[in-house]
Parts: sequence; structure tokens; C-alpha cells
Amino acid sequence: MWRLRSLLWSWIANAIALVVVIAIFQKITIGGFGDLLLTALVFGLLNSLVKPILKLITLPLAVITLRLIWFFISALMLKLTDWLISSFDIHGFLTLIWATIVIWAVNLVLDIAPGPWHGTRRDHHLLSHRKA
Repeated sequence: MWRLRSLLWSWIANAIALVVVIAIFQKITIGGFGDLLLTALVFGLLNSLVKPILKLITLPLAVITLRLIWFFISALMLKLTDWLISSFDIHGFLTLIWATIVIWAVNLVLDIAPGPWHGTRRDHHLLSHRKA
């Protein structure tokens, strides 16, 4: 039950982060509210399932680059979401980079802010064995 609740709040937090980048960047567009919810779900699944595998594979590079490679993995998760959801578009590489930074900042705020989403923004939340 805790994992389901955690996933729900993580999904909501992803939606919040996406709303923020859509509001900030004119070069990021989305079709509508339903598309936003689908995009948040796909983005969350990519971050929960694909990103940890990529981080494990790139661990040697992370040591060499002082984890900078993991920033680009985060950007890749956002771009993969763009590719998978036709109504979600990120136009331009710099927009992608800045959007990744903004999403990181929103996630940081949501992770430390009190509320039901607290602690749901970690990459490993699906793999975590914490008890409610």
C-alpha cells in the first residue's frame, strides 16, 4: 500500500515539475491536461525503471566525471518522454538542458518540503524497502 501511495504522489510531483517547465519555457508545449497526466506518468516510469539501470551502467563514467554524466541521463529521460508522448514537445537542446535543471530544482524543493510527496522524488523509490 505504501508503494502505491508513494507512486501516486510521485506522479503528482512529476506533473507539478512538468507544469513548472511548461510555464517557464515557451519552447516546451503540451496538448492539454490529460496529456500532462500521461506525460507525468511516462516520465515517472522512465525515471523509476530506466534511469536506475542507466546510472548503474554509467557508474564508471560517473566516477570520472564527478557524476556529471547523470545529469545527461536525466536530460535523456526528459527527451525520451518527449519522443514517446506526441503531444509533449521540447524544442531545442538548450531548452532541454535548462528544463532538466528546473525539474531538478522543483524535485529538490518537493523532496524536502513537508507534504504527502515528501521523499517520493528519489530515483530509487520503486526499489526502496522503506516502511510507511
